[in-house]
Amino acid sequence: MSSTKKPDHELQPATSSGVSRRGFLGTASATAGAVGSGLLEQSAQAAPPAGVMGPGETEITLTINGKATKVKVETRTTLLDACRERLEITGAKRVCDRGTCGACTMIVNGKTVYGCTTLAVDNVGKKIETIENLTAGAKPHPIVPAFSNNDALQCGYCTPGMVMASKGLLDRTPNPTYDQVKAGLGGNLCRCGTYVGIRKAVLEAAKELRASGGRTSGGSNA
Repeated sequence: MSSTKKPDHELQPATSSGVSRRGFLGTASATAGAVGSGLLEQSAQAAPPAGVMGPGETEITLTINGKATKVKVETRTTLLDACRERLEITGAKRVCDRGTCGACTMIVNGKTVYGCTTLAVDNVGKKIETIENLTAGAKPHPIVPAFSNNDALQCGYCTPGMVMASKGLLDRTPNPTYDQVKAGLGGNLCRCGTYVGIRKAVLEAAKELRASGGRTSGGSNA
């Protein structure tokens, strides 16, 4: 008895249109590949719409400590990285990089913010102040010597953020109580545990500011 092997297309169950399952899948795969290649080619050739930033670097202008500075950043670059890595403004520190320790605290439009959790591109047109501004004038802002006078620093990692958070607190509350200082600095951590000295420093700076009629030195009013 002779046997004849049937062609593959006859061994595959046919669809209602008469096309084998293997043939249908092969055709569908080839079509999807062709469409995908076409979309990728169009995507590679198309330029980003006007007004859209990225995906590469974009030049923006940041106003830091009263000075407008141009810098090229990716849209994902944080304000902290833009300052430290591109502009050499290194006072703010990267410690946790998770918005929990406060070592990267800056003041933006009068509010204290974590530099590691805000994007550089989101701060265009805003007034940004870093710790460098507090010693840029004829004499430092009162909070700076107050930290030294009260032994309010040890390892120093948290200090720039603590100083800026303290300055922001005094801007909002010129005559704080001890409890207000304690609550106002709750977003900043000191691993060395110098909280008592820090709080005393803020109270001393507040007293100095009142004695001078609220006048501060340091740099520009960023």
